[in-house]
Amino acid sequence: MQNNLSDYDNGGPLFAPLVVLELAQNTEAETITWLLNRITDKQQNGGAELLVEQVLGGGQEEQKGKPNIFLVGSTWPRLLAGAEEVGLFKEFNDGTMRGFTFSNRESFKDFQGDGDGFLNIAECQYIIKYELDTLRAKSEAHVPGYPKVKLYPGKSVIRRLQSKGILVQYFPLHDKEELKRLSFSWYRNIKLSAQPLDNIRHYFGEGLALYFRFLEFFTFALVPMALIGIPYYLFAWEDYDRYVLFAVFNLMWSTVFLELWKRHSAQLAYGWGTLSRKKAFEEPRPGFHGVLGLNPVTGREEPVYPSTKRQLRIYLVSVPFVLLCLYLSLYVMMIYFDMESWALSIYYEDPNFWTGVLLFIPSIIYAVVIEFMNLLYRYAAEILTNWENHRLESSFQNHLVLKVLVFNFVNCFASLFYIAFVMQDMMLLRHSLATLLITSQILNQVMEAFLPYWLQRRRNKKVHKKVRRILGDKELPLVVQVQLESDMNTYLGTFDDYLEQFLLFGYVSLFSCVYPLAALLVILNNMTEVYSDAFKMCHVYKRPFSEPASDIGVWQLAFETMSAIAVVTNCALIGLSPQVKAYFPEADTQLILTVVAIEHVLLAFKFILAFIIPDVPKHIQIKLAKLEFESLEALKKKCHLYSYLKNSPCVQCKYIPKTIHKIYFMS
Repeated sequence: MQNNLSDYDNGGPLFAPLVVLELAQNTEAETITWLLNRITDKQQNGGAELLVEQVLGGGQEEQKGKPNIFLVGSTWPRLLAGAEEVGLFKEFNDGTMRGFTFSNRESFKDFQGDGDGFLNIAECQYIIKYELDTLRAKSEAHVPGYPKVKLYPGKSVIRRLQSKGILVQYFPLHDKEELKRLSFSWYRNIKLSAQPLDNIRHYFGEGLALYFRFLEFFTFALVPMALIGIPYYLFAWEDYDRYVLFAVFNLMWSTVFLELWKRHSAQLAYGWGTLSRKKAFEEPRPGFHGVLGLNPVTGREEPVYPSTKRQLRIYLVSVPFVLLCLYLSLYVMMIYFDMESWALSIYYEDPNFWTGVLLFIPSIIYAVVIEFMNLLYRYAAEILTNWENHRLESSFQNHLVLKVLVFNFVNCFASLFYIAFVMQDMMLLRHSLATLLITSQILNQVMEAFLPYWLQRRRNKKVHKKVRRILGDKELPLVVQVQLESDMNTYLGTFDDYLEQFLLFGYVSLFSCVYPLAALLVILNNMTEVYSDAFKMCHVYKRPFSEPASDIGVWQLAFETMSAIAVVTNCALIGLSPQVKAYFPEADTQLILTVVAIEHVLLAFKFILAFIIPDVPKHIQIKLAKLEFESLEALKKKCHLYSYLKNSPCVQCKYIPKTIHKIYFMS
């Protein structure tokens, strides 16, 4: 069944370890035996047919600490069969991307011999995760050793153990040699060049590679804004009439940037084989609970929770909570303005160097408070969204993103809107925008990378000292590597990373015409962000599982919404400029109507531009259509052959959409 590894220096594990699985320390022996049997059992018997070895330290102290850690791996034939199960797309010999099939494996490019090296390490670990997640209960009424932890046929074993705390965590193991090579080509060798995107994808998967490419794409897209903004800042700063042209350029830039990104991401996704890949059927979240019922789609028993109860929780609890948080955010904003008035009054009474420095203190304090409130709200929103009891992870993420985006938008930008359109103080707007932007960037760098790294380094030093007393200068054995990685912080996904870029995009697109250096500051921030994010992925957090992705998901809609709001904001700023007001000296109503009309024209132009620029390049559309046509033709031949041999209609025809059935099968 499994092998106990008490000494990894003597030959190491019997297979390439890919995933670490950690059970609770007090897990019953009966449960461990049952779970490992299910993982290693043949597929025809309902098992995952994987390889498992237990991690045991050399001494009693280590064995007491974490006795229930296991390494999971697989044979190459099993991984290749799993690649077909998860629907991986790989490059065919003719250059197209096709769904991998084990029976046709020789026809795929780069497949040689037994297929060793055909799958990258991120894909292998993703397949292992898929096989573990789809390990289902058979006839067990409960988890062996835990009579109160109920099971029913078809229930995901791993998700059940997770929700009950029996399974503490499972995560992909770092490959030390691959990590060294990636680190050197990524962040250790600092250079002004593109990131090693293929290496990132091979090691961390498409989801993370897509984020780092977006970060790089966004940074390069800001260069024209920065090149135009620097002369504006140096030569025309006090002349606010001239920011009208910069505002118009800002509007065009944000639209073109997002449309070009969609095309670029589609091109990347096609080359990675994720553009045509069908999304896997979503299982209920581990934390989802309800009365046992029947899923009408799968026919399996699973918890059922009435949508009316969820809606009541959302509208009677979640929405009022969000509104209360927004009120508190606005209340804090008014306190900030009182502090600004106090600092200005002191400066006007005695203008000197120290009172000049005092002018920046309210904005710095407010920026710190904003970041602190964003952090608190983030945790509160996650707890609240979890309490709403969403069945699917995608639904959970969508509701969480909506809550967080609404609060962060108001919390970060409300003061700037108030200064711009109520106070109409452009000098204060420039001052506040610069302070908020710079302070938030510094705090994000400290909180995201340096603080977690410092804490992790302290923990690692203790382990290294203990090991070196025993091993001396020998390389750390695998058992120590596993224990170090199991104690690392868990990477919670790209949510916070995209959120940070979303807010920076807001600072640039909404108000950068008033502070043209905003684009330059964001470029400098993102240049350091690339290296700090790369460092934290390699050394601060546990290695995350690969997440197949064809785009940036709901964040594309969030950025496009921000871009539309930027049209309204910049048009309003143009209307407030003295140059435009001079054309309407005594007709405020006419000025407002003119600005609204221009704003509608620009919005229409923006949507026309988005319509004209196709999301997917033409050559990729042709390849996708060709692949779909060939698939339908193959299915048509198969059905005709079945009908001829059996002298009856093909059973599979009923699963084909009616429109396709009419075209191909009805004469």
